[in-house]
Amino acid sequence: MNADQLAQRVAHSMLAAEGTGPAWGIRIEEARHRYARISMVVRADMLNGHGIAHGAMIFALADTAFAYVCNGGNHASVAAQASIVFLDKVAVGETLTAEAEEVVREGRAGVTRATVRTADGRVVAEFTGYSRTLGGAVVEV
Repeated sequence: MNADQLAQRVAHSMLAAEGTGPAWGIRIEEARHRYARISMVVRADMLNGHGIAHGAMIFALADTAFAYVCNGGNHASVAAQASIVFLDKVAVGETLTAEAEEVVREGRAGVTRATVRTADGRVVAEFTGYSRTLGGAVVEV
């Protein structure tokens, strides 16, 4: 199994084990070594009091892509810190895609950046996640 196949297996295994991803309708579009692209459709129950997508839902999508990237090498990892900049509002029914790529890994620490876009390519958020590898495998190989 090559690194891309392993990353794909890890991402799909993590999604299957989560309660959140399936509940939100997250779909893995692509997962490979140091990269993941996932999507979800914004539903009415994901809106805030202003009738637009709740920032926590946008953050969660980016954070999920980040998780698939930093665990993709099959080394159990968690977020040490993460931040997001919201750039535009999102309406119900829009499909959001989070595209994440690991920028650097040094020892047990890593940095991953993710961009969240609408289906028409409009950027709605930029996310940076800092990961820490805990040790142990995510999936058995």
